[in-house]
Amino acid sequence: MEGHIPADDIKRFLAEKPKMTGLSVPGMPIGTPGMEARDIKQPFQVLAFNNKGEVEVFNEYQSY
Repeated sequence: MEGHIPADDIKRFLAEKPKMTGLSVPGMPIGTPGMEARDIKQPFQVLAFNNKGEVEVFNEYQSY
């Protein structure tokens, strides 16, 4: 796990046990856990990755 990943996504990842290795939120989007700033919330994606360099969108936040 790397970055400001919402806890619910980590819980879902651990429960579903996908064939991916981990999750990441690239950058430091405002509004993600640990990056709160008043009521500002940037859209962001939680990415799943594996040890072969493959990446896919695990979850996406537009309006939250």
